[in-house]
Amino acid sequence: MNKLTTRTLAPQTLSAQQTAALYALYERYYGGTTPELFRRDLAEKDHILLLEDTGGQIRGFTTLKTIPFTDNGRAARAVFSGDTIIDHRFWGEQTLPLAWCALAGRLKAQMPDAPLYWLLIVKGDRTYRYLNVFSKTYYPNRRHPTPPDIQQLIDRLAADRFGAHYHPDSGLVRYPQSQGHLKSEWLNEKTAAHPEAAYFRRRNPRHAEGEELVCLTLLEAENLRSFALRGFLNGLAQGAL
Repeated sequence: MNKLTTRTLAPQTLSAQQTAALYALYERYYGGTTPELFRRDLAEKDHILLLEDTGGQIRGFTTLKTIPFTDNGRAARAVFSGDTIIDHRFWGEQTLPLAWCALAGRLKAQMPDAPLYWLLIVKGDRTYRYLNVFSKTYYPNRRHPTPPDIQQLIDRLAADRFGAHYHPDSGLVRYPQSQGHLKSEWLNEKTAAHPEAAYFRRRNPRHAEGEELVCLTLLEAENLRSFALRGFLNGLAQGAL
């Protein structure tokens, strides 16, 4: 396989051809989507990370939006992850996650004294398991109940973002019809018994229908693990975007 590289762009700078290529990749794996829905979601994001091979072919991408808010009178921000996919032939590669962590570090460098959170809505256990790989403490978490102040923050951010589609009793985002769900042939049943996967499936039993579990973790060096910490510190060293 060709070596993979990443670059960060503003979604608004993408050509129609690039956007069509992104959608073709996304639609290969996800149902419940349309070109219009995809373009609308893409347009409201601040950044897109492209994963490319040496021939320039897009092998994956992830989008994100920075959400400023005030927490107990203190400025804070959340990084909200949008559409994300990697060509299945490159699953297990850490190029894109490492670049994402470096981008988070550069966002942190913009406002080093302000808390930076990762707000993630999860529709598959493969994604949920990244939280345990990335961070020491995240919520919801099978090992610890969510502290009341963190739950209040999750509820607030999710309600602001998803309105009545967010259900605080379950922590799930439910739309009248799916806004994107992993196609059945890509569901990973082999890892269903993994403790993290099993917990996610208990919390989100209808994930295959597009329901999404709202998750939150603090993006600080003290809370990050392994390659995530390395990428984050590299981003901090590079400085603000």
